[in-house]
Amino acid sequence: MSYYFNKNMSADFESVKKKVVAELEKEGFGILTEIDVQATLKKKIDVDFRKYQILGACNAPFAHKALKAENKVGTMLPCNVILQELENGQVEVAAVDPTASMQAIENKELASIASEIREKLKKVISAL
Repeated sequence: MSYYFNKNMSADFESVKKKVVAELEKEGFGILTEIDVQATLKKKIDVDFRKYQILGACNAPFAHKALKAENKVGTMLPCNVILQELENGQVEVAAVDPTASMQAIENKELASIASEIREKLKKVISAL
């Protein structure tokens, strides 16, 4: 089982990012965190790196259900979605597959929630 789903897009990085955020919002996700890996690596270790951002997406009602079902699941939240610039000029968007990441936790209720979130994230990637 793959731990992510992805799609490559032929558009500029910022346009792709706006589209990703809009599609996430349609599925009830907000962005809790935004990590600019390129800027961080430059600042911390003076390395030039391609455009690469990590968006921490959260669907609050589902996060609440998951936390009620398993009180340590917060170690695996939020759902990460990455955008990275590829050598061919395209931008890859990839989202975590929550069913893959939740396999380590033996909790049927949590597995059901992860399955629902998986479908929402797959819908986001498909809509791009």
